[in-house]
Order: sequence, then structure tokens, then C-alpha cells
Amino acid sequence: MFTGIVTHIGRVRRVAPTGKGGVRIEIAAPFDTGALAVGASVACAGCCLTVVEKGPDWFAAQASGETMAVTTLGGWREGTAVNLERPLKAGDELGGHYVSGHVDGVGRVAAREQAGDSLRLAFAVPARLGRFVARKGSVAVDGVSLTVNAVADRGAGTTFWVNVIPHTAAATTLGALGRGDRVNVEIDMLARYGARLAEAAKPAGGAKRKRRKA
Repeated sequence: MFTGIVTHIGRVRRVAPTGKGGVRIEIAAPFDTGALAVGASVACAGCCLTVVEKGPDWFAAQASGETMAVTTLGGWREGTAVNLERPLKAGDELGGHYVSGHVDGVGRVAAREQAGDSLRLAFAVPARLGRFVARKGSVAVDGVSLTVNAVADRGAGTTFWVNVIPHTAAATTLGALGRGDRVNVEIDMLARYGARLAEAAKPAGGAKRKRRKA
């Protein structure tokens, strides 16, 4: 479990195929990896990955074919900048929102503009994800907890806007995003479960429930 508050930016130093569509990724980490146990989880651009090996200033993780299919990891190359976050500990301050690290899909930067001191970004996502995005709700983009400022459904997709303050733009990879760039998107888990409960409450086959006579 994570909070979407990125602590460091790492860089990919090696990517190697492992068969069946998976890869082994080595990431140079600007923090002490001595306390990072093999088997521990790290959110890498919003993807929860398991540490399989480590060195003094790096760690390696493996990604399955499924992860490659629903995230941006397939486009990572040597030098790719990656947002990093260690898991939430019991008693830690929850500064963002609950983030599982299970990416729901890939979005694209639809627009980028300055709004005063802030950076205003628009992201386009498929309609299947857009139905979970709400104004003033939370969303994780490349592992960064963000507040949605506006939402618009457009044909087969949805576009939502966020404002990124200067600190977040500098401390994460969001500040370097450009139009067309692909990003990992994780919807708010509360929205996910709320929608599932609403679906389960619908009568089977769409039949209307009969009213009981008084």
C-alpha cells in the first residue's frame, strides 16, 4: 500500500527480457538501498514491483507479461526517469490517498499549459477508466497522488485535468511530461469498489423490482 507521495526519482539502468513477455528491470536509486529487503515492494511510476536483487545504489525487479500489457513499462529504456515510493508503514502520515500500485491502464497527456505558478495537465484515458474519475476526486498518475479539477467525456474516452504545483513538478517526473506522453493511471480504489457495489445491487437482467403492496 502506498500514498502517492513520491520520495525520489530513479533511473532505469538496464532492461532485459525474461521470456513470456516479462522483463527484469534494474533501477538506480538515489536512496540507501541497504534497508531495502529482497522481496520488498517499491512503487515504480505507480507500479508495485517486487525487489528481486539489489546493490549499494540500485535494485532490480521483475515485471510479468500482464504488467507489461497494462502499463508503460514496455517503453522503459536505459535512462528512463521513474518515480519511486516505498510502501506505507503503520503510523506513517497519509499525505496523498490510498494507492495500491495496481495500475488500471495507460493514459496520454492531452494538453500542457501554465496556470500561474502551477502546471496544468490534461490526461486522456479510455472510457472504462473515465467512469471512475470524478471532479475533486483522487487519481494516481505515474504514482503521483493528484486531485482532479475537471472531467469531460469525449466519445470513446474521457479527459481529466489536474494542477501540479512547482514542488511536485520538480520532485517527480510530471514536470517533464509533454503532449502525447504515456502515463500509468490508477483510479481511486474507493471509486472502484463503489462502482462494483452499485453494479451488484442492480436486479439481474435489468428487471425492475416489483413494489410491494401496502
